[in-house]
Amino acid sequence: AVDLALAEYRFDAAANAIYQFVWSQFCDWYLELIKGQIDAEAKAVAGWALDQILVLLHPFMPFITEELWHGLKPGRSELIVAAWPMPDARALDPAAQAEVEWLIHLISAIRAARTELNIPPGQLLTLYIEDETASAEVKGYLENSDTALLRLAKVKATFLVNAIDEKAVREDLASGSMSITIEGLTGYSPLSGVIDLDAERTRLAKGIAAAEKERDTLAGRLNNASFVERAKPEAVEKARADHAEKAAEAKRLSAALARLG
Repeated sequence: AVDLALAEYRFDAAANAIYQFVWSQFCDWYLELIKGQIDAEAKAVAGWALDQILVLLHPFMPFITEELWHGLKPGRSELIVAAWPMPDARALDPAAQAEVEWLIHLISAIRAARTELNIPPGQLLTLYIEDETASAEVKGYLENSDTALLRLAKVKATFLVNAIDEKAVREDLASGSMSITIEGLTGYSPLSGVIDLDAERTRLAKGIAAAEKERDTLAGRLNNASFVERAKPEAVEKARADHAEKAAEAKRLSAALARLG
């Protein structure tokens, strides 16, 4: 993405691609995933990635990147003559990439569900997974992800069939739970005693009603040919954007309510 943007003289797009990689991938995920288990290999990979980031940023921030380059490893040649990063297909590990992407998807889904249901950030939950929904591959992913899930999503994953009293757990889940469904996995966390289930259902229902009302009002305006033809283009675009936002909000809150069972 960076090379393509530079080739088209889209310096803004190139800078944005670097920013998104550094912030959304390297910082948000790689550094978070290795916390607590930083060994020599993790340090080496992080150091190499940081070097590549400095090379990419050098055309945009020459002085500070040069200073950091020598600060990280004194005595090496100038950053301005360092080799530009080149992708090497032989270094790719599709299996590892698929596992990490799956883990990121799971953690993101759990975080989103916790936020929507007003679950306290520090509250530890147990995620009971339906055994038949998980493939052998996903079970392998879960075995490798205990520490990351506990630290980044505040959940302890276990299979429902391994519960000491599966019947009691299912009854607890039926009274109100957070459901998580992603590719290859369906799981539930009991919420009885964690949040006020009735109050949360009421809050979500009110939010859905308000979002749907605004969505329908905006839809009526957009379906009015007179409004679309006579209003300023920017007003029409804003109405469309607001409609899409309210439709998405209603859908998101409805999904959250459905999660409670």
